[in-house]
Amino acid sequence: MKAYIINRYGKKEKLQLTEIADPVVKENDVLVQIHSAGVNLLDSKIRDGEFKIFLPYKPPFTLGHDVAGVVTKVGSRVSKFKVGDEVYSRPADYRMGTYAELIAIHEKDIAMKPKNISMEEAASIPLVGLTVWQAFVEKANLKQNQKVFIQAGSGGVGTFAIQLAKHLGATVATTTSAENFDLVKSLGADVVIDYRKEDFETVLKDYDVVLNSQDKKTLEKSLRILKPNGKVISISGPPDPDFAIQINGNWFLKIVMRILSAGIRKKAKRLGVSFSFLFMRAQGEQLSQITKLIESGVVKPVIDKVFPFEQANEAMSYVEAGRAKGKVVVKVRK
Repeated sequence: MKAYIINRYGKKEKLQLTEIADPVVKENDVLVQIHSAGVNLLDSKIRDGEFKIFLPYKPPFTLGHDVAGVVTKVGSRVSKFKVGDEVYSRPADYRMGTYAELIAIHEKDIAMKPKNISMEEAASIPLVGLTVWQAFVEKANLKQNQKVFIQAGSGGVGTFAIQLAKHLGATVATTTSAENFDLVKSLGADVVIDYRKEDFETVLKDYDVVLNSQDKKTLEKSLRILKPNGKVISISGPPDPDFAIQINGNWFLKIVMRILSAGIRKKAKRLGVSFSFLFMRAQGEQLSQITKLIESGVVKPVIDKVFPFEQANEAMSYVEAGRAKGKVVVKVRK
């Protein structure tokens, strides 16, 4: 099959289109013929080597964490899916590789594709959808009438997060540039701040939850807008000791993550709030819950641009520029 591979870690490395062997389908696996693949900053960060300490992929490897396609083969113990099913998924860590024609995925990490959206739209959902679900439903236990601040509301995570937070009954504040005000308001944002003209720390106060996706300075400001016992959930780091436990890290990894997050955890404690790091995990059952929200019209995919398979490198560069409104997708199957 055709696939894009990375031959070595590095920021200047390009994806190389080549022929590799078809995936091996294990007894609990589903073989998916890929129609479309979502493009995420996570792909760039893995290529750059930012996550080598806890996700040590051995080059050459295939990038890609979002997929929508059709089941072409099932393993001997698969019970939930059959050949011909239209599905979508964020494959588990160490099993990524959606910039390709085929991928084998454990059935527990797959869900049926929402019937009311296209393959391209479906491929835009899994990683951001699961990230936000695990942040708001699992970690924050976000409730009606609480206030949540979502940074970068017009981005891939932000556009999904605004919609889910509103569905859960929260008041939503977000940051974006002026040209994206109409977009984020249409998704349900109640308070919209132009990050180029205003400092959110001077506008917002007494918030229950912050979804942090930006830099260290923004993270520290986010702590200060929370009410007592409020929560900052960061998807951009630093990783914390609980995350080291989650991934069964060794003693060295646990020490490293304790050190990396010590400063922000100390500041949070001093302010009477909490900090936690989220690195989303594959989860087919949660994705099935997201399918229901999409099919009922509660959440709508937001796509900025669809690139052909031959332009996967251009798609990654476009995402890295940080100006996409919603998600970027590569169409693998014509």
